[in-house]
Amino acid sequence: MLELRPNCECCDRDLPPETREALICTFECTFCADCAGEVLRGICPNCAGELVRRPVRPAAALTRHPASTVRVFNPACRSRLTG
Repeated sequence: MLELRPNCECCDRDLPPETREALICTFECTFCADCAGEVLRGICPNCAGELVRRPVRPAAALTRHPASTVRVFNPACRSRLTG
């Protein structure tokens, strides 16, 4: 089951479980659409995997299987790719 991480790993923007603005790789590294497209160019900086839109878990399922509250933030991902 997907963790549905709560934030963008690059810019720390909040990404609630119902957003369609979250992208993930096969390891569930999570990024906002802006960072995924403009900074990362659709490639995960951690594993070099493709970033795809994270599915939205239905609200009823979130009750039994809540989203993660653990934030992962690595601001170095921006400088690693842009600088």
